[in-house]
Amino acid sequence: MAATKHAQAIKQDSKTYLATALLQLLATKDLSELTVTQVVKRAGVSRMAFYRNFTTLADVLTAYFAPVIAAWLDDIRQHVPVDQKQAAVRRFFTDYAATLELAVTRGFEPVIQQLVNENLARLYDDLLVATPLTAVQKKYWAQFMSAGVYQIWRSWLLNGQVEPLSTIHELLATFQTATLQALTAEVDA
Repeated sequence: MAATKHAQAIKQDSKTYLATALLQLLATKDLSELTVTQVVKRAGVSRMAFYRNFTTLADVLTAYFAPVIAAWLDDIRQHVPVDQKQAAVRRFFTDYAATLELAVTRGFEPVIQQLVNENLARLYDDLLVATPLTAVQKKYWAQFMSAGVYQIWRSWLLNGQVEPLSTIHELLATFQTATLQALTAEVDA
C-alpha cells in the first residue's frame, strides 16, 4: 500500500515538473518549436516519465489547465447566485487574460479554447434547466453561447481592450437574453 502511494506521489511530481518546465519554456518559445526532449531535460525527468503520463506536449497543457479552469467555472456554477454569474464570469476572463495572450502568442490556444468552451457549456446547461427548451435546443444553445463568449472575449483582449470590459459583458448579456428569448418563443409557438 505504501509503495502504491509513493509511486502515485512520484507520478504526480513528474506531471508537475513537466508542466512547470513546459510553461517556463513557453515563456520564450512557441509550442511548435519545443520538443519532448527539451521539456524532460528542463523538468529533470526521463522520457519514460513523460510518455507514462502524456502522449503530446498539448496533453501536458491540458492536464495542467483542465482542473484550474474547471474548478474556477464549477465554483461559479455551484456557488454564485444566478444574478451574479455574469460578474463572476467577467472576473474569470479578467484573471485569465494573460494566459490567453500567452496561449495565442505561443500556439497553444486550442487547448485553452476547448477547456473554456467545455466548461462554459456546462455553466450554460445549468442556466437552461428551468427553460421550456428542447434537449436539442439546450445542447446547441449552450455550445453556441460558450463559443461566442470565448470568441468575443478573445477578440476584445487581442484587439487592445479598447472598450470597457463592462461594455463587452453587457453585449454578451444582450446576446444571451435575445437568443434565449427567441428560442423560448419558438417553443411556445
